Formats: sequence, C-alpha cells, structure tokens
Amino acid sequence: MDLKDVIISAESPFSSDAISLMDDLSECLQDITGDSGKNSFDAKDVCNDRAIFVIARNQSGKAIGCGAFRPMDETTAEVKRMYAKDKGMGIGNKILSYLEHRAHDIGYETLRLETRIINAKAVSFYERNGYRKIPNYGKYAERVNSICFEKNLSI
Repeated sequence: MDLKDVIISAESPFSSDAISLMDDLSECLQDITGDSGKNSFDAKDVCNDRAIFVIARNQSGKAIGCGAFRPMDETTAEVKRMYAKDKGMGIGNKILSYLEHRAHDIGYETLRLETRIINAKAVSFYERNGYRKIPNYGKYAERVNSICFEKNLSI
C-alpha cells in the first residue's frame, strides 16, 4: 500500500468504523497487556473543538487505523486510541503526524500519552517518533506498569 493513498480525516468516534477499529485495538491491548484500555477512553472527550478523533482509510475507503487527542489543559493534549490494522507499513506514523499537526494548529504546545511498558512495540514506536519518557502523570502516576511520553510540538 502506498501511504500517499491513505486518507486521514476527522470522524465521529461513535461511527461503526470507529467502534470496530477501537474494538480491534482493545482486543490487541488485552492480548499484549491484559487490559483492553477501554476504561482509559471516553469518546465524549474527543467531541469538542479542542479535540479530534480521526480515521485513516485506504484508497478504497476501508478503515485501516485511528487515533485521537483530547485536551489536558490549555497547552497540552493527550493522544488516545492510536491503532493501525496493518503493522509496519507506516500507517501509524501517518496518523500520529496528522494528530501532531492538528494539535499544533489548534494551539497545543505539547502532546502526552501513556502506554504499558510491556507493549514494547508501542514504546519503540513513540520513541522513534520523537516522544521522550516523562514521569507518569495523572491517573498513571502510581501505576508501575505504565510508561508516559511527551513531545514538544514546536514543529
């Protein structure tokens, strides 16, 4: 698949494609970490003018990935529900880059996120994309199985 054929656009997190992608993600997370991650995401959090939920589609319109961010404060947003059906093809990179640019355009200075330490592929993915490890924040502060990252959006 040619990445230039991948179209990313803001969509409702309540659409059937969004729900299907997030169910796939939850199943993957359950297999990797023992936790689906469903309790860490409320779709209503990405339904305002300082948040976004996106779906990546291939040339034929099939949903192949998703991602979102929600506000944490005036200058920081949190990346949520990052998922690409096909691993290692650059779809995740394209979704993350899109989210970073949109967040920057809205006025955010920083993106943060949490993943599980055991999810080595996700940890490596975020490090490759310029995210640096930070102390665990918010509800993750006391969770020893969590790892948190941050990226400055001074693009």
